[in-house]
Amino acid sequence: MAAPPSRPPLAVTMGEPAGVGGDIILKAWAVRREAGVAPFVLLDDPDRLAALAARLGMDVPVRAVASAGEATGLFHEALPVLPVALAAPVVAGRPDPANGAAVIASIDRAVALVQAGEASAVVTNPIQKSSLYAAGFRHPGHTEYLAHLAGLADEPIMMLAAADLRVVPVTIHVSLRDAVDRLTTAAIVHAGRVTAAALTRDFGIARPRLAVAALNPHAGEGGAMGREEIDIIEPAVAALRAEGIDAFGPRPSDTLFHAAARAGFDAALCMYHDQALIPLKTVDFDSGVNITLGLPFVRTSPDHGTALDIAGTGRASAVSLLAALATADRMANNRRGAGA
Repeated sequence: MAAPPSRPPLAVTMGEPAGVGGDIILKAWAVRREAGVAPFVLLDDPDRLAALAARLGMDVPVRAVASAGEATGLFHEALPVLPVALAAPVVAGRPDPANGAAVIASIDRAVALVQAGEASAVVTNPIQKSSLYAAGFRHPGHTEYLAHLAGLADEPIMMLAAADLRVVPVTIHVSLRDAVDRLTTAAIVHAGRVTAAALTRDFGIARPRLAVAALNPHAGEGGAMGREEIDIIEPAVAALRAEGIDAFGPRPSDTLFHAAARAGFDAALCMYHDQALIPLKTVDFDSGVNITLGLPFVRTSPDHGTALDIAGTGRASAVSLLAALATADRMANNRRGAGA
């Protein structure tokens, strides 16, 4: 009997080359066997990675490959890299806008690989937005850019996930004042629909339970502390329930995230960025994973930034990247099993 075909590798992007992306990808590959890391191919500059490995004293052989297909068979012997040329030398901790085009090209190629079926999912290393903006990048962040590449008409949905908590901010990379102004019933319903569908397709949860956080203290106290719960959030919860989605709320966010409360839902819809990320990072700072929901492909990322202050020192932890790799692999397998 012929052996089953091997799964395509994960496609991992360069991220900001002056940040910790190189450090943590080398560490992740170094523990690939004991951590059970799924094969991946890196979109990066092989020479800069080999030099970084030597500087950190890490025994990581770096091998340039011509296609993603070469990565699976090579993965356990060497770190496979699809070359992306950098325009300027990399100095750890000092982003250079001249390399912005390479960072964007790495993302573009990873998406193209997964769209062509040559990679199973995209895992993105952290980017330095200020450096990319200086290079002409016109998107608020990874999430919005990936939605652009996928041709999504709707706003992208960002989920942050840890061991026993998943959170979804309805408004993302805007100021708190703008988040309140932009909060609408339609936006909450859209986030709830996409989240429920993703929990079923990507996480294998047959009937997801969605907790919906309030915006104001004490869930508005019947309108005494704001009417957003009455005018915006409650109608959204009712609309989701009318569609057969098990949603409840709005619940005060100060009582929504303790251990007993977390056991009562599969994901929490939060009204603004920090309402979602503060509990997630408090519960599990090291292992959080950033996931973009609603894309036609799987995308995850470590839930931390470029950490320029420790880049190139070997001090950065690869725990979140390892969690992102494992999550992407599981999600891709679930989609494959569901025929998605």
